[in-house]
Amino acid sequence: MGETGRASSLLVHILVIALCLTAFGFAIAAERRRSTGSIITDPNNSTYCSYDSDISTGYGVGAFLFLLSGQSLLMGVTKCMCFGQPLAPGGSRAWSIIYFVSSWITFIIAESCLIAGATKNAYHTKYRHMIYAGSWTCDSLRKGVFISGAVFVVFTMILNVYFYMYYTKSTSQAAKKTSKAAANVGMAGYA
Repeated sequence: MGETGRASSLLVHILVIALCLTAFGFAIAAERRRSTGSIITDPNNSTYCSYDSDISTGYGVGAFLFLLSGQSLLMGVTKCMCFGQPLAPGGSRAWSIIYFVSSWITFIIAESCLIAGATKNAYHTKYRHMIYAGSWTCDSLRKGVFISGAVFVVFTMILNVYFYMYYTKSTSQAAKKTSKAAANVGMAGYA
């Protein structure tokens, strides 16, 4: 791999890690700022839930978008392993396929946790107005939804780094194998 190949590979690693760590930070912030509700009784003696800040929903959506950007960047650079340079047979190709599939699984789990937490948090903070019931509590987002999303963001980041490392190793091996001088089989003259 040439000097420009190493520099672009390093740049992709840095960008993917930065986007994933930003998503991780947003997911942690979303967990810490989850909305909580309290029961309020108005002058007409009716009770309803009043929820505090809705900032957690924005943080959850931000984490979702940053992780999506990191995954999109990596898949755009590697062309989803479907298009572009062929991978050289061997251990690097096998590991890149394993890491590719694993990173997609953890990515889908992380995105599901983040968007589910954001929508559930938004539902409770925006759309729960008045409820007339005897004994009830104000529902809020369950603890740990954004944390589980953050954990899977870290798993996705690690798997993406290894995937790209083995992918570049495998494509550079394929380039070396195809650039070898072809064996010259000459035809002997018939006498």
